[in-house]
Amino acid sequence: MKKVVLLLLCLSALVASRAQVAGMSTLPVLNIPFSARTAGVGFDYLSLDPDRCDPALAMGNPSLISETLSGQLALGFVNIFAGANFGSLAYAHTFKSIGTFTFGLQYGSYGRFDGYDEYDQPTGTFTAADYVMTIGWGRKIDDFVSIGVNCKPILSQYESYSAFALAFDLAATYLSSNKHFSATLMGRNIGTQISSFDGHSEPLRFKLSAVGSYQLQDAPFRLMLALNELQTWNLAYDDPLNPTSVTDPFTGQVTKQSDVARVLDNLGRHVSLGVELTIKGALYLQLGYSYRQMVEMKAADRFNTSGFSFGIGFEAKKFRLGYARNNYHLSQAPNYISLVLLL
Repeated sequence: MKKVVLLLLCLSALVASRAQVAGMSTLPVLNIPFSARTAGVGFDYLSLDPDRCDPALAMGNPSLISETLSGQLALGFVNIFAGANFGSLAYAHTFKSIGTFTFGLQYGSYGRFDGYDEYDQPTGTFTAADYVMTIGWGRKIDDFVSIGVNCKPILSQYESYSAFALAFDLAATYLSSNKHFSATLMGRNIGTQISSFDGHSEPLRFKLSAVGSYQLQDAPFRLMLALNELQTWNLAYDDPLNPTSVTDPFTGQVTKQSDVARVLDNLGRHVSLGVELTIKGALYLQLGYSYRQMVEMKAADRFNTSGFSFGIGFEAKKFRLGYARNNYHLSQAPNYISLVLLL
């Protein structure tokens, strides 16, 4: 069981930069995007024209759910490391009397482990996995505003231990009249743990965030901005390998980070940037940057591209294929693959 917890903490550091609370709150599967197009800019979700989305994008942002998604099927896969894999499936269907729904399943499989008892005797192998079922509903309030909600039952099964939680995502999206500008405000993982591994209930990781995108009028570029973790201002922490204050070994004088630098550093940790280039409506190229991921995952005295992500996608008449790579750390850069079928 200790190996499972250690692996989950490592995964949480990769997919959420840094997890502050152990337990259900560190579930990596809740931080893995459904779509490679989302991962290509390093965001948790995207804000776009609902009529130009797919079920994977809508599962990440339920306020993008619309009738145009009905009959589409989205598949996703991510390989992390050490036998850990994440996958997703999403399908959208419109019911005439009640509207359009999305149905999805995410799983996080953390591999196979060797079990031992308190006397260090082998007890066989076991597995560990998380499962998230998602039911999403969305509707347009008027020509400019749409809303949506996800209901997410969450099951964790580690060896013979299990835990269950129920969470909701609430989102609202504004789309300009020319459909060039879109902005979403969303609260994620609103809920509670219903049953726990050891009888001690632990909180889910609530996140409040906002995402905007703007399609340039006379150029094939879409600019994207994400404001993350708005529920908490102070995201900085003291890294022993990269301290914010330095003590002179001869004089004992302490040089600290200035107040202005500290404020700018904290502000930067809330911001992610992305750009998407669309070529003839069939091919897109993406680049994303996260300052927080860069400063928290950088390797001392070594150049690396932590914090950067990129993606590429192709759209045909009956399918859409996407690929993304997010450079979390010098040693790890998971690859995302997603496929959307227009049934």
